[in-house]
Amino acid sequence: MPTLQKKNAAFLFLFLLLLVSCDPKRVFEENKAIPDRIWRDADKLVFQVDVNDTGIPYNIYLMIRNGTDYPYSNLYLFLKTTLPDGKISRDTIECMLADYDGRWLGSGIGSVKFNKFQFKKGILFSQKGRYLFEFDQAMRVNALQGITDMGLRIDR
Repeated sequence: MPTLQKKNAAFLFLFLLLLVSCDPKRVFEENKAIPDRIWRDADKLVFQVDVNDTGIPYNIYLMIRNGTDYPYSNLYLFLKTTLPDGKISRDTIECMLADYDGRWLGSGIGSVKFNKFQFKKGILFSQKGRYLFEFDQAMRVNALQGITDMGLRIDR
């Protein structure tokens, strides 16, 4: 690669990194790739979030990327949340990835679609400390194909 192209690529990377890191509302954001686009029922995606301010409301989002070869119109997830004091809560979440006519929802060009789902709005964390958010796919198949990655975002 010629030197000018390397410099342009490095500049673009740094610009995008700066752009992404300048979101004052974001408290936490992490994405995890699904190996080989196969989410096995025994595989868990775990996100560790440190909460320091219990006096402000937060919004929690799931970001999901799926291939257009994903065989379903929705994705069910089990969420186990472990609070700093060790108490556990459980939720079941449904994310609609396609409409009733089979058209993919979300954005993206080509064979990968991106969706951002808000599943908690204006919540107050009850305790300061580390929260664990543990996700399992709940689609009743041992090897769910077509989900490329999933992320968790928390903002004010």
